[in-house]
Parts: sequence; C-alpha cells; structure tokens
Amino acid sequence: MRILFLCNKSPYPAREGGPIAMKSLIDGLLAAGHQVKVLAVNSEKYQVNPDEIPEEFLQQTDIELVDLDLRIRPFGALMAFLKNESYHVKRFISKDFKRKLLEVLQASTFDIVQLETVFMMPYVADIREHTRAPIVLRAHNIEHLIWKRIARQTKFPPKKLYLHHLSKTLRTFELESLNKVDGIAAITRKDAAFFRGLTNSSTIDIPYALEPAKFAPAFKVARKPLFFHLGAMNWIPNQEGISWFLEKVWPLVIKKKPEARFVLAGRFMPDWLLQYKAPGIEVVGEVNDASEFVRKHDIAVVPLLSGSGIRIKIIEAMALGKTVLTTTIGAEGINYVDMKELFIADNAEKMAAIMVQLHESPALAEKTGRSARHLVQDLHDSSKVVERLLLFYENLSQVKNC
Repeated sequence: MRILFLCNKSPYPAREGGPIAMKSLIDGLLAAGHQVKVLAVNSEKYQVNPDEIPEEFLQQTDIELVDLDLRIRPFGALMAFLKNESYHVKRFISKDFKRKLLEVLQASTFDIVQLETVFMMPYVADIREHTRAPIVLRAHNIEHLIWKRIARQTKFPPKKLYLHHLSKTLRTFELESLNKVDGIAAITRKDAAFFRGLTNSSTIDIPYALEPAKFAPAFKVARKPLFFHLGAMNWIPNQEGISWFLEKVWPLVIKKKPEARFVLAGRFMPDWLLQYKAPGIEVVGEVNDASEFVRKHDIAVVPLLSGSGIRIKIIEAMALGKTVLTTTIGAEGINYVDMKELFIADNAEKMAAIMVQLHESPALAEKTGRSARHLVQDLHDSSKVVERLLLFYENLSQVKNC
C-alpha cells in the first residue's frame, strides 16, 4: 500500500510524544514493505532543520516540511473567541500547506491518507477533491478533553473562562470531524469507545507501538531506589502535574524518607523549575539519551492530573523494565492491572505512601518492572500493531470501492 501521512509536527526527530508515535507507526509500515509519503508542519514549536534529517529517512518517506507560524496572536485569539471558533485549529490553516498538499495529491496516487491529529482536519475537503483514497484520522488524544481538564484545575476566573471556551470550541470541531473521515484510529481503547458512540465512521484502537528488541531492559533496582520524571515541560499537563507533586507529594515522602531522591528531566524546563531547590530534588533539564537516562534510574513517577490519550514515556519506561507510579489519568490507554504492571495513586497521600513502600522494597519495584516489560511485549509490539492497522486499511478500501 501507499500511504500519505499529514502530520502536525515532523516525525523526525522523534523528541516528544506525538512525533515518537508517528515515527513508530511509519517505521512499522516501512518494515512491513509498504510505501509512505510524509507532509508535515514545521513550526517554531517543533522546529526542524530539513538538512538534519538523515538521508535514509528522506529516501524512505520523501518527507516534505511546510513552515507554519503557530505562535499565539492576541488579535487572532480574540477574533476566534468572538466568532466562537477553535483557535487551536485555525492556527493550522495555511495557504502554503494547502498548496503543497495539492501538489503531492496531483503528483501521486495513494491508497490511504492518514491525518495525524484533528489539527489536520481542515484539509479534508481538499483531499476529497483530489483522491478517492480513504481518509483515516489518527487521534492521538481526545483533544478537547485535555483542555477541559486543565480548565477544571485552573483557579484564576478569567483564565478559567477562556480555557472553557477553548475546550468547548475544540470539542465542537472535534466531534464534527468524526463523520468527515472514513476511519478513526484512536490511540487507546477508551478513546475508541468514546468515538464509536458519536460516529458511524469505522473506528479501531491502534496503541503506541515499539520494537521491544530496541529497548534493552534494566530490571535491577538500587538498594535505595532513585525516583525520576522524564517529560517535555512545554506540555501543560506535565508542568501542572509536577507542580502539584512538588507541593503536595514530595514533602510527605521526604518526611518519611529523608534520604529519598527525585530527579526531574525533560525538554523546555521552565526557569522556576531549573532554579527549584528542595531536599532530595535534582533538576537536570534536557537529556541527550532518554533511554539511557531511564535505565540509570529506578522508578518513574508520572503525576498527571489532566491530559488524554496514551503516555508514550510510560510505555517506554515499562519496555525498559521500570516500575511506573502514575494517576488513573496518566495510565489511560494502558491495559494494566494495578500493583502488578504499575502503581496508581490519585491523591497526594496515596502517592507518597507508595513511594515510601517502593523505597523500602526494591524487590517489589523490580518484580513490577518485569511484569511491565511483559505487558509491553504482549500489547505494544510494533509488528502486531501494524498488522492490525493494515487489516483496518484494507477493510476501509474495500468498503470505499464497493
């Protein structure tokens, strides 16, 4: 099959959740012998120098990047507010991107056009005009739900009001989009069930997948386990969750275990975190090799209070044989058993208590890490996931051609 990917960010380099998920799927399709063409947005939020993309990836995907200015403009935000439109989506509407898309569609034929995230939906009408290929929406999250949860956590009334507006308008656009595509590939079972209740479009769950062989596990846990968090801090739910953790959870841990240590790493670390000082806390910022960083630490703490979709960093930590402590929201999309493959805590007291328990029992942490690795091998192996996706593509094509 020949598949056109329209991406809201470049899949290469795969430095954060969205691009990692895109590249994983693209790599899997290529490995299965299929052809892939990539057309991606290149913005200041995720700036990529085309000259730095490896020749092999260029040849495999014929990737093309279109520069887009996604910076928030007060006037644009105000106009979207007054017109009751989604400002999130409007920023992705570009004459340059449309022009390049039409060039691609006129130059080649495709069996599938896959839209990576709802933010590529404004181009559906243009795609329909130039190809009969089925269109698949790859839903990385239920996008409006992220903003709804953030709004709930926000205290400042004017900001809370505006965030609710963003969530409402994004929800309207997101739900209207569902019936405009031929198929929806949600990243979690829960998200797929949500979409099925609102659309007649064929829907499947295609989780984040990886090649387990590329994630050599490090099961051994230190006598005094080292806690860590790895995540990009330009994603609001990460920053919100870490702020809550440092204020509400860590003081309870350090009170019981003064020797405990927590290492915080990730891209786009804000100044207030880089300058943060507290007993047992080390902030290192961006790391060169994420997998190596995870291997050298013991227990991942992912204190998410909002967000949607699947946490790729959690799946990767599990693949590396690490115990993960997170919230119910953080574990969404993972088919886990609590206290077997990972640990769940939705309040500060429980999270602190589990951290103390794991600090006292490295053997328990190691056992959980091994179970986590087995789960990833069973449910997130790239070859198995891509096989399901290809069957989905074939069914859509058959229906389209009837």
